[in-house]
Amino acid sequence: MHLTHQVTNQPAEFDYNLYTSDRGLQHAVNTFGGQYATDALVQYGGKAMHNLLHVAASANTGKPQLRTHDRFGHRINQVNFHPSYHLLMQDAIEAGMPSLPWSEPQRGAHVARSALVYMHNQAEAGTTCPTTMTFSAVPALRHQPDVCQPWIDGITSKVYDHRNLPWYEKNGLTIGMAMTEKQGGSDVRANQSTAVPVAAPGAGKPYRLTGHKWFCSAPMSDGFLVLAKTSEGLGCFLMPRWTPDGELNTFYIQRLKDKLGNWSNASGEIEFNGAWSWLIGDEGRGINTILEMVAMTRFDCMLGSASLMRQAVAQALHHCSQRMSFGAKLSDHGAMQNVLADLAVESQAALLQTMRLASALDAVNTDNEYEQLLLRLATPVGKFWICKRTPDMVAESLECHGGSGYVEESIMPRLFRESPLNSIWEGCGNIQSLDVLRAIAKHPGVIDAYLQELETTTGSDSTYDKFIRSLKDDIATGQFTEGSARALTSRLARALQASLMIRYADTESAEFYLASRIANEHGIYGIHDDLSNAKKIISNAMPQTT
Repeated sequence: MHLTHQVTNQPAEFDYNLYTSDRGLQHAVNTFGGQYATDALVQYGGKAMHNLLHVAASANTGKPQLRTHDRFGHRINQVNFHPSYHLLMQDAIEAGMPSLPWSEPQRGAHVARSALVYMHNQAEAGTTCPTTMTFSAVPALRHQPDVCQPWIDGITSKVYDHRNLPWYEKNGLTIGMAMTEKQGGSDVRANQSTAVPVAAPGAGKPYRLTGHKWFCSAPMSDGFLVLAKTSEGLGCFLMPRWTPDGELNTFYIQRLKDKLGNWSNASGEIEFNGAWSWLIGDEGRGINTILEMVAMTRFDCMLGSASLMRQAVAQALHHCSQRMSFGAKLSDHGAMQNVLADLAVESQAALLQTMRLASALDAVNTDNEYEQLLLRLATPVGKFWICKRTPDMVAESLECHGGSGYVEESIMPRLFRESPLNSIWEGCGNIQSLDVLRAIAKHPGVIDAYLQELETTTGSDSTYDKFIRSLKDDIATGQFTEGSARALTSRLARALQASLMIRYADTESAEFYLASRIANEHGIYGIHDDLSNAKKIISNAMPQTT
């Protein structure tokens, strides 16, 4: 009770188990083979909402701070994080976010792990970056098991050990990545950093690295995968924070980036002067080696963006279902129903697309060639589309709150700051769409597999069938230029999402998707003509209390 008024017409605190309240996530996990992990997912869903979300707010109040030297003048390269950051990292690593498919390989392991990331990232996205890189490093490290097996063991230990010690003295390890240089950006072939063998050259041998990196993600990691030039071309190197003889390695954090979002996590500029490292794979094959890591991080980009979509629309649904305006709940007004249903369908399609690729990752572990081919093309397609759609989607969800969504006490500003990141990280939209053209040109089997996936649902809807026929006809001509790469990638993405919605979504949502994104070019949210099923779509997407 205030002296001047009563506080009324305010929604209750957002408090849901992120797994049991999300029928779409449960359905996707069960559909794609991750149901064996249901108990763990229910447990983490409760933790993510009831604990991690509050810890995350604290972790984002104090940005990481760099201490280059100690008080005696010794170079220490120490990044200090908010204590809440370490709590978030501990929960993520103990749950298996960086390790589950590697330490417990089985059908559905990638799906289960993706569900964990999906929930964790809704609470706090900054800690997803270091856990993603640690997870993604394993396929690349496997190229050199004689050197890297102790590192893989540390990654899969499910122990978070943030002490700044040599890797061989720690109970758990994390991995960062350093590819981008000032002059090259995405063009890593323009890299200037050099690598010189300590003695004999070759895979698994020690080298000394000299150069710089304009972006180094998670600079307090125990080791980093780095690209540098050898006499035979670019090589991929594992550069440890400490040398094998227990000395701090000669790489230096010059400064931390003052980023738009992702405040809890650190990204830095580094230089290295004769830094100890091991060559992973052969000289001249560094891009191929590190792409083993990049393929996984690109998958996690779309996964992270899909999770931001879900948290944004869940917040909007919760708010609008309780807030009264002009004599009715916001969610009962036709204009708002149009927006909310549209947002819900966008989120559902992104989740299904991501989980379908998670199931492909599981199948790749069994040497399934079809899934390998599908994954090669579907990864840049999904990375382009889902990540590109997220900022507009989060902005629209924020607008559903009115002015309160623009205030930092809400999670919405943090989601909005986070929303462009995944579209930039690991290759912007142009890089992804050009990779689509490259994959089709170099490996014709990938487009055959992709079209085969789309054809599983032909005959279900005439609008969809017409769209697929047109797409196939255009692909058959092979007349694609760089200027048309985005348009093709967009059509491929919408085609796959439509197919998945037909197969796995409720009928009302699938029909809404087909009408708004296949029959018509989708513009702003909330302009759909037929709202007869809007209430049902909103009800299905609404966070459910247990």
